[in-house]
Amino acid sequence: MFQLGKTIVSEDIIEKDFVCNLSACKGACCIDGDAGAPLDKDEVKILEDIYPKVKPFLRKEGIEAIEAQGTSVVTAFGDLETPLINGADCAYVIFDEKKTALCGIEEAYNQGEITWKKPVSCHLYPIRVREYTEFSGVNYDRWEICDDACTLGKELQVPIYKFVKEALIRKFGEDWYAELEKVADGYNRK
Repeated sequence: MFQLGKTIVSEDIIEKDFVCNLSACKGACCIDGDAGAPLDKDEVKILEDIYPKVKPFLRKEGIEAIEAQGTSVVTAFGDLETPLINGADCAYVIFDEKKTALCGIEEAYNQGEITWKKPVSCHLYPIRVREYTEFSGVNYDRWEICDDACTLGKELQVPIYKFVKEALIRKFGEDWYAELEKVADGYNRK
């Protein structure tokens, strides 16, 4: 672990390689598990505001889940998340012709309907950020469904921090990312 400003960063994001391999996993991170995508407080309002423009891109089941639960939910632990369809798929998931899970929010963004790409937690994955009182923890979230992404990342020699560069800049800013690159440049990758 090392500190950058008010963040404590896991060395894994420099050491480990990762490139999403949707042809292999079919977007399993959006449909497996028992929790929605983590949301920041400001993202709750954004989801409420953009929902009318995102709705035409969603599946019937997703629309039903959102209209029953809301555009976001609060967990028993007080965390904010996207709602789920029957405790599984994120309510914002759509599928392409190859049955690969995609994000309906991102599709609306790609089509120019909205200017917000998707929740930052989705954009950052496989990095998860945990907010504490005095700092943010920046960690690699290991999940076996991403084994193919680790293999592809190793093959292409792309460390996690480079794979999610745009999202890290979105979350922490250009200066923070430049400092991360300096640490990585001085780091001896195994």
